[in-house]
Amino acid sequence: MRLSHSLDRVGVAFDDHRLIDHAGLLLPATLAAHLGLRALVDRHVDLGAAPGRAHAGDKLLTLVASALAGGDCIDDAEALRAGGTAGVLGHRVKAASTLGTFLRSFRWGHVRQLDAVSRGLLARAWAAGAGPGAAPCTIDLDSTICETYGLAKQGARHTYTHVRGYHPLLAVAAGTGDVLHTRLRGGNAYSGRGAGSFLSETIERVRDAGATGALTLRADSGFYSHAVVAAARARRVRFSITVRQFAVVRRLMEAIPEADWTPIPYWLEGGAAVAETTYIPFASAPDAAPVRLIVRRVRPTPGSQLALFATYDYHAFITDRDGDTLTLEADHRRHAEVENAIRDLKYGVGLNHLPSGKFGANGAWLAVQVIAHNLARWTARIGLGAAIVTTKTLRRRLFSLPGRLTRSARRLTLHFPARWPWALPFAAALRRLRALPAPLPA
Repeated sequence: MRLSHSLDRVGVAFDDHRLIDHAGLLLPATLAAHLGLRALVDRHVDLGAAPGRAHAGDKLLTLVASALAGGDCIDDAEALRAGGTAGVLGHRVKAASTLGTFLRSFRWGHVRQLDAVSRGLLARAWAAGAGPGAAPCTIDLDSTICETYGLAKQGARHTYTHVRGYHPLLAVAAGTGDVLHTRLRGGNAYSGRGAGSFLSETIERVRDAGATGALTLRADSGFYSHAVVAAARARRVRFSITVRQFAVVRRLMEAIPEADWTPIPYWLEGGAAVAETTYIPFASAPDAAPVRLIVRRVRPTPGSQLALFATYDYHAFITDRDGDTLTLEADHRRHAEVENAIRDLKYGVGLNHLPSGKFGANGAWLAVQVIAHNLARWTARIGLGAAIVTTKTLRRRLFSLPGRLTRSARRLTLHFPARWPWALPFAAALRRLRALPAPLPA
């Protein structure tokens, strides 16, 4: 008998109330319960008389669980209502229509209430062992474009990349990918708009979360502004910011003596070198002060258009940090790692799609995706003891596990497939997460 014939004989019935899709969501749900996420939402989120005001904690937890399960639109949350899935989530699973009403009830002030939720959650997770403690911590500041296609979305405008969408700010902890703070902005916002106050808030959140060690800011040229540097200095945070290459900066770089350049490894023999000089950024400001200007020069690829017009391509940043020039230059280049966290937000959870025509609803959606992303990172760090595991990997190996919930002798048992390759890490993670202390009052 041909295989296709045997498959044609397989019957289908949607009738088992004990089956669970994504039963592995038990792990992040357990972590969320021990961090008291629902209590934080119920305390901080007050939608007034809005239609979606009731049971805010259950609704937000449903959206977070849907994002961790791979849902990138509101309707995808319906999958959590199938079978016995609610039995491993620890909260009432709300219908997609209810969730849509909930999100559309948000105004900008309500989104700021969600900022308080994520701030409290960060503090609790770091206190549970996910934070840097007294170790140094680097904050990577960046922005990203979230493309949209509907013309009726509030705040969606043409961005500097000439696509329509939003342009949120993000602050990410280097080395872990924790998203420390976010802020949704319209698409026509330039990279550095509001970055000074945003950085100040981020530093306060990090300090309140228990990071007592030295803090360093890394950012690209979009955040090269007096406001950002002043915010860092006011809070005793060291900075490393790519400089905009104005004519005076270009002349300063080109005037560095040849003997000062130190070659660094590069695919092109002798193609890259590093040097430093001194520069006074924002010289007209009252608090202007000299800083180190560290420069990397690179030979253009032979035959490229740039090679026709320039001997070297220059990349420079200002910093007030102490240390070896080559070490600081290599560390500044690691700012690019922030793109991994942004990619995980867009393709690991649901930030690649902002579902509503309301700006406040999309601001709340951004906050939900950040909470889901961070729960995944903390599940890996606290439960698995792993530094960084992408949400997609966690979903494939742990979260997407199918299961069946049974009751015997008044005890619930969650059955998973036999010979699952990652059964031991799952069991170990569950033990560690359940060993966390009970959540403190919100």
